[in-house]
Amino acid sequence: MFNLRVYGLLINDKQEVLVSDELIRGSYITKFPGGGLEFGEGTRDCLTREFKEELDLQIQVGSHIYTTDYFQISAFNPQHQIISIYYYVKALEPIKMLLHDKPFQFTEAQQKQYQQTQEIESFRFIPLQKIAASDVTLPIDKIVVEMITKQHFSPL
Repeated sequence: MFNLRVYGLLINDKQEVLVSDELIRGSYITKFPGGGLEFGEGTRDCLTREFKEELDLQIQVGSHIYTTDYFQISAFNPQHQIISIYYYVKALEPIKMLLHDKPFQFTEAQQKQYQQTQEIESFRFIPLQKIAASDVTLPIDKIVVEMITKQHFSPL
């Protein structure tokens, strides 16, 4: 079974990249915003939907960065192979969601929500000049961090 994931790298005017800190079923994960491709959806449509759902943010999807080109098993289901697709994205409006300075800063309301959903997330920016593969959890995200820090890509 294949699990297709689509992620966006949103870089602000201060040259910082947005990350999502998530607590999912007891696991702490830092990753780029995005999520699973739904049936009948294109990859760019998926990313637009995910940013709207997660951040209530309208975005423009820019250039393609990377698509997984090796075998990666899912951390959550050993019967699934993960294929992740990464794009640069641009915010078309100011971010309304509360942004944090430190990893895994969850509000009291989110902590209560976790008891029911077993999933919560918060967002923060990391300076591009300081981000390292060790700042993200997922193996494919680590590759993308290495790519964006070693090469100069045009965001849009």
